[in-house]
Amino acid sequence: MFTEHTLETAPVASRQAMRNTMAAFGKVPDAVARLAESPELLNGFLELSATFERTTLDPVAREVVIMTVATRNDCHICVAMHTGKLRKLGAGAELVAALREWRPLADERLEAVRQFTLTVLATAGGVPDDDLKAFLASGHTARNALEVILGIGTYTMSTLANRLTRA
Repeated sequence: MFTEHTLETAPVASRQAMRNTMAAFGKVPDAVARLAESPELLNGFLELSATFERTTLDPVAREVVIMTVATRNDCHICVAMHTGKLRKLGAGAELVAALREWRPLADERLEAVRQFTLTVLATAGGVPDDDLKAFLASGHTARNALEVILGIGTYTMSTLANRLTRA
């Protein structure tokens, strides 16, 4: 139903994003090839992803948000890709396994990110005051709380689109 586009078959407005992705990864990942069907979705996701990468959350904390969304939404390609990214960041095998298996994280600060992400998702953003206070007490900021929302939005879009296109 969804075409795995090449640079030649993709809509013109998707081709630059595909070229940029190819330059970064050495190939066009299956997800990008399928999301290219909609230049708006592909470019929007890539722009939001780049914005999320610029937040004040540290790189591993960002990956905790992404993996929490990816596992919750059962996006196998995202779990695989971000497992690789966590490994490149030097994350330990136990952290990666815990994220993949929905288990609490040993690192309290990262567990606070995971729990906050799950609470935001479960409450559609209506996070109870005590949960927000717990997140802030773990050393995170109000800015970080909003950055978690950015990550959730970005990777909810990605995981749903990847599942729809069977990437």
